Amino acid sequence: MLSGAASALFLWSLDLATRFRGTHPWLLYCLPVAGLLIVFLYSEHGKEVAGGNNLLLEKIHDPDSAVPFRMAPFILITTVLTHFFGGSAGREGTAVQMGGTLAGLAAAPLRLSKEDHSILLMTGISAGFGSVFGTPLAGAVFGLEVLSIGRIRYNALVPCLMASFIGDAVCQGLGIGHHNYTVADSFKMTPALFGWILLAGALFAGASAVFTEATHFVQQLGKKVKHAPYVRAIVGGIAVIGLTLVVGTHDYNGLSLALLERAFTNAEIPIYAFLLKILFTSITLGTGFKGGEVTPLFVVGATLGHSFAVLTGQPPAIFAALGFAAVFAGAANTPLACTLMGIELFGGHLAVPLAFTCVIAYVLSGHRGIYVSQRVHIPKTNRADIESGSTLANVRTNGFQIAPSVFRRLLRSWKKRGEGK
Repeated sequence: MLSGAASALFLWSLDLATRFRGTHPWLLYCLPVAGLLIVFLYSEHGKEVAGGNNLLLEKIHDPDSAVPFRMAPFILITTVLTHFFGGSAGREGTAVQMGGTLAGLAAAPLRLSKEDHSILLMTGISAGFGSVFGTPLAGAVFGLEVLSIGRIRYNALVPCLMASFIGDAVCQGLGIGHHNYTVADSFKMTPALFGWILLAGALFAGASAVFTEATHFVQQLGKKVKHAPYVRAIVGGIAVIGLTLVVGTHDYNGLSLALLERAFTNAEIPIYAFLLKILFTSITLGTGFKGGEVTPLFVVGATLGHSFAVLTGQPPAIFAALGFAAVFAGAANTPLACTLMGIELFGGHLAVPLAFTCVIAYVLSGHRGIYVSQRVHIPKTNRADIESGSTLANVRTNGFQIAPSVFRRLLRSWKKRGEGK
């Protein structure tokens, strides 16, 4: 109930901020100042909650202490600031962090065991995710699936399911609605279409990997700068302003919902729109602004799916829907939750293509992801030499980035041939 109410407040605030910025485009030029304010808040008063979603995942894996309450108001305020001044970010991170924080408040008074404390935090994630997108089934599974690759904690299934449905009901009961996307009411699978779906799934995996690596690259690049946090925020804000002026549109600022809606129609969209959204978002989040990654991933996937459909003569709305879910699945390593989300948003007639594209994107995106505190319990391939329980952060530190095993074997064989010659 608390998570649903918090999501309602957040979505209401975000809508006001987005509408106001739409009528006052000059606010974009204040983005560097907003970045400085965000960095100041976290540097001076919120260092212990700066980890965001990754901190929440760490607390679930090892619930030795409560999540600091200030995480909820800090992420709410700073995400609204990011959107108010034109940064490119999402909303799931805010809802998940608020949900986890509020759920964790009950741990100490109820004297919960570590296991129950962990489950309670998972319910907060589910409630926040389910309520902010209006997808309670996906929210329930997301809270179970996002923690680890290759492992789902079924002992939290009932609590997460209840929390997600109640959170969504409370959010909608407070008058918050969710967008409905127009997709074909019927769908007939043919061998040719199935081939296009498989190819699209591989492209969606590539987009997931590019988004993840671009965001991490910007973060690592900024850390090398003296007085990094403040300089990074200023440079990031200026870069977003410059990019907006270059492309000549505000379509890539904020949530980009107008661009997302056009992806489900026959409207003309630049073939490179998905790359621009990746660029805007990786700079925004990588330089210290706050918000989620999921809605930008929706936009990246939908615009890529639209472009793919136009180039191959396929239905744009259907491939936009597939990209919407699959790029997120590859970046968050949550294929089951994303398949369910697609079904809830677009209809059960797309269940099979949604499942294929989400699974392909998940497998081919490798052991990388937007949540570096995710743990790898069972690698995506038997050939991956990863110690069970390693975080994605450790996998990155150790220099391991999985490519599909067939490509790795080809590389080794080419190397041997070269040595032979």
